[in-house]
Amino acid sequence: MAESFGTDPERYDRARPRYPDALIDRIVAAGPGRDVVDILDVGCGTGIVSRQFQAAGCRVLGVEPDARMADFARRGGVEVDVATFEAWEPAGRVFDAVVAGQAWHWVDPVAGAAKAAQVLRPGGLLAVFAHVFEPPPTVAEAFTAAFRRVLPDAPFTSQAATPMADIYQTMFAKFADGIREAGGLAEPEQWRFEWEQHYTRDEWLDLLPTTGGLTRVPPDALADVLTEVGAAVDALGGGFTMQYATLAVSAVLPE
Repeated sequence: MAESFGTDPERYDRARPRYPDALIDRIVAAGPGRDVVDILDVGCGTGIVSRQFQAAGCRVLGVEPDARMADFARRGGVEVDVATFEAWEPAGRVFDAVVAGQAWHWVDPVAGAAKAAQVLRPGGLLAVFAHVFEPPPTVAEAFTAAFRRVLPDAPFTSQAATPMADIYQTMFAKFADGIREAGGLAEPEQWRFEWEQHYTRDEWLDLLPTTGGLTRVPPDALADVLTEVGAAVDALGGGFTMQYATLAVSAVLPE
């Protein structure tokens, strides 16, 4: 599934939410006292968070296994090496921070943390983060019902009723355990940033096909799901405000 996101990088880059400024600022401030902070963005995708770090004055190198996503990121001004993080060759390069937005679940949590420790400067930071959100109940229920109807045997169907907060809490606990098992980094910390974003019907239906459950759904089934979800958004007046939490696990390389 990891490389299914590259089928439509333009939509992915357009529709996926950005990261809160407070998260970017905290990571940049944690750099070990350099004038220009060097960032390694693992699983950089189309370069969404890479560009945010560039806008904050950082130098950024992305690592991305999907050449289609990497090409899009390069067109946006991000330098990218095409590789999985585990197979990527640092060639002596070191960084003030290693980050991963919506991508660390594709990386072996122990091998990834160990490699991050190898390429960080003393005092550098590993920070992995992702968005957690729950649509309004009527929108979520319409999505679940439509997905179960058109793809009853899909693995995602059995997970649809599990609250996203529970799924992500389990995932981030695994990330923290991987950091501890790898050794070399300090005790991991958890961060949380809460924010909100308003979606129109069209904006929400633009985002949904970029999410993991729908990237490989056949076009006719996808159209059915979007029709039912769109009707639920229409019933709310054509839009809604999403409450987001961006969760992060971070750990410092001791000096």
